[in-house]
Amino acid sequence: MDLLLDIGNTSLRWALYADGRLGEVGAVRHFGGLPIDLLAAWEPLVRPTRVTVANVGGEAVADALTQVCQGRWGLAPRFVATQGDALGVKIAYVEPARLGVDRWLALLAAHHQFPGDALIVDAGTAVTFDLLAADGRHLGGLILPGVEPMRDTLLRGTQIPRLAVVDPVDERIDRPWADDTAGAIGAATIQAPAALAERLHRAFAERTGGAPRLLVTGGDGARLLPALSSDAEPVPDLVLRGLALVS
Repeated sequence: MDLLLDIGNTSLRWALYADGRLGEVGAVRHFGGLPIDLLAAWEPLVRPTRVTVANVGGEAVADALTQVCQGRWGLAPRFVATQGDALGVKIAYVEPARLGVDRWLALLAAHHQFPGDALIVDAGTAVTFDLLAADGRHLGGLILPGVEPMRDTLLRGTQIPRLAVVDPVDERIDRPWADDTAGAIGAATIQAPAALAERLHRAFAERTGGAPRLLVTGGDGARLLPALSSDAEPVPDLVLRGLALVS
């Protein structure tokens, strides 16, 4: 049994992996360390064979995890790094190590489990967009601030008063504009990454003459889905699926 961890900028997702199956996914906000509720959830765990980690959350949370794993199970976690050409996926970056390991793992999982061309949208503190050809070539991508950073930056950098900004109820059936400031910010910060995803997806389809998949993952992926086309496929554990491939 392996313990897999996907440590993002603000959140940590984890699952057990055994006999080719990924278990139930747990998620917490890590704040640069390991929260007490996560340690409590791990209390009944049988000692895993391995602990495999994707970390873009910084050294502090990595150090905390290492101490816990060594103290509790006598295991040193393995921190995965991006590889330029592995498991059938070739990264477009001239310096592959500069591609976040979470993006690389999502590409691996998409290539192995969702055949064909694919646009991967990973929505969290940042929203990343990666284009993957059916033959495993990573074509490149884009990065936007996430929903909450966009809202925070706007409210900090302007004289707009702090407001209770909330997501629209359902962008598919509701009008795509608002009649108050809080609603305008809420709708726009959901629609901006969703609109970019739709534009990239359309351009990818025109370039290939096919119908690329639109895979949506990340902690805020579900928030974008109502503003996306019905073709969008939610895969919230895509990075963990990639970790399972390399564990």
